[in-house]
Order: sequence, then structure tokens, then C-alpha cells
Amino acid sequence: MWTAIHMIEGIEAANDIKDKLTQEGFLVKVQLFSKEGDNTIYEILVPEFEASDAHSVLIDIGY
Repeated sequence: MWTAIHMIEGIEAANDIKDKLTQEGFLVKVQLFSKEGDNTIYEILVPEFEASDAHSVLIDIGY
């Protein structure tokens, strides 16, 4: 099962997080969460068993 560990506006920012987590060895998916006008929010998803570790890495890299 996939678990959302972060939400961010913009596909570029979402892909940046995906790339950084992938470099750390995590499986990552980016999924559209909502779109309102020009605002687009994406979820960063990882397998449930990696969620805690991936979230810690996000904190370490400044997200």
C-alpha cells in the first residue's frame, strides 16, 4: 500500500522531491491531489513500510 508523506504545489517541485528520494533509494510516486484554477497540489507517495524513513529524509533535506 502507498502512503502520502508530503503534499506540494507544482509538478516541478514534486518531481524534485521524487528525484531526491529516489537517489536515497526509495520507491516514489507523484500523484495529482487537487487542482483549483492555477494551483495544482501533488502528493508524494512511498510504500507504507518506508514512509517513516522517507519522511525523515524529507525533513533532513529541508522539506
